[in-house]
Amino acid sequence: MPIERCPWATASTLEAVYHDQEWGVPVHDDRVLFEFLTLEGAQAGLSWRTVLAKRAHYAGVFVGYNLPRLAELTDAALEQHLLDPGIVRNRLKVWSVRSNARAAIAVQAEFGSLDAFLWSFTGGSVITNHRRESREVPARTELSEQLGKALAKRGFKFTGSTIMYAFMQAVGMVNDHLLDCPRHRAVQGCMPLSGDSTVT
Repeated sequence: MPIERCPWATASTLEAVYHDQEWGVPVHDDRVLFEFLTLEGAQAGLSWRTVLAKRAHYAGVFVGYNLPRLAELTDAALEQHLLDPGIVRNRLKVWSVRSNARAAIAVQAEFGSLDAFLWSFTGGSVITNHRRESREVPARTELSEQLGKALAKRGFKFTGSTIMYAFMQAVGMVNDHLLDCPRHRAVQGCMPLSGDSTVT
């Protein structure tokens, strides 16, 4: 008998595996959080499946999301990345990785971790929604708007409200699995994802 997944995850095996193993699981690892900030920004105007297909390559190109190394990327290196078909070759998106890394390092210096800053917007807790149909899931919320503006103020790029809500869903700040989806209850008992447990 097929698993009753959230409808968005039924179009491909890639999306199904991601949905079943990661989406909505609370993330408290700065490297993984930065990875999702990068991937969600890259998704803008594209499908999530497209970005997932490029995910492993992204990790290689952007040095495993090592923030100090990303912050030191040269203009020449960024220009070279724009020639790589394994990532989304949008100049603003590629160059934002360096500026976002620098902003993330500044956040770490002030708050101790990127994790502490991001999760402060939910009081450190998961917002668990109880939606029965996909049409009930919003594209953005007042909280995602607040988070996006706070990040933008600190120098982050690609922090629009819709991007931020997708990010919050991805890293488990929000549990938006539908009630009929087995993962709705499962993610509530999941251990936080660390850098070593990410599926790539």
